[in-house]
Amino acid sequence: MKRLFVFAAMMIAGLSVFGQSTGAKNEWRIRLRGVGVVPQESAKIGVIGGDAAISNSFIPELDFTYFFNKHFAAELILGTTRHKVSTTASNLTAIGGAASANVDLGKVWLLPPTLTFQYHLPVGKFNPYVGAGINYTIFYGVDEGPVVKGLDYKNKFAFAAQLGADYDISKKMFINVDVKKLFLSTDVTVDASNLTPTSSPQLSSTLANLPADVKINPWLIGVGIGYKF
Repeated sequence: MKRLFVFAAMMIAGLSVFGQSTGAKNEWRIRLRGVGVVPQESAKIGVIGGDAAISNSFIPELDFTYFFNKHFAAELILGTTRHKVSTTASNLTAIGGAASANVDLGKVWLLPPTLTFQYHLPVGKFNPYVGAGINYTIFYGVDEGPVVKGLDYKNKFAFAAQLGADYDISKKMFINVDVKKLFLSTDVTVDASNLTPTSSPQLSSTLANLPADVKINPWLIGVGIGYKF
């Protein structure tokens, strides 16, 4: 978490220095949003097959936007979210289970700092914008749940797309609506060796390193309030 704030401070300072070096107007905007995180998940799971189910979440999100001029800006988005994870319709007959079963894989926290570059088209008090950029998602605080022995999520880079609008309610304050899409996937390794009988060491070895390619691809739908300075 400390490294995230150091990264954020460096990015914000870098944007400010760049803007000053180009003679741009130094305008910042800070927003606090309430964001609904809605994954569009799918998965390829080794051996047991099935798909993934990842819960929706609602979180606070803080972002900082630096304007190079009235049309071009960069935004750094900070927030963290927790999700319940499970497999669906997995075949557990090899370990004496059902042919189509859901497996509770507990919960995991995602920390997805995202940097987007935006084009703004202000018209009076209304300022719509589009953006695109990069995301790096850190998986932490893994709770593997009551079934399997362990889980490992690989941190990943992803592409981000954005559409939103600000509406001025005073000279300094504005309201914001924002929609982002993260094209995020991760490699997951599941250790389910605890579920195999002791008489099947080969199966136990296979289930100790059960791979899954999981696409999360969440929508982030936010509404909030901001301040210009």
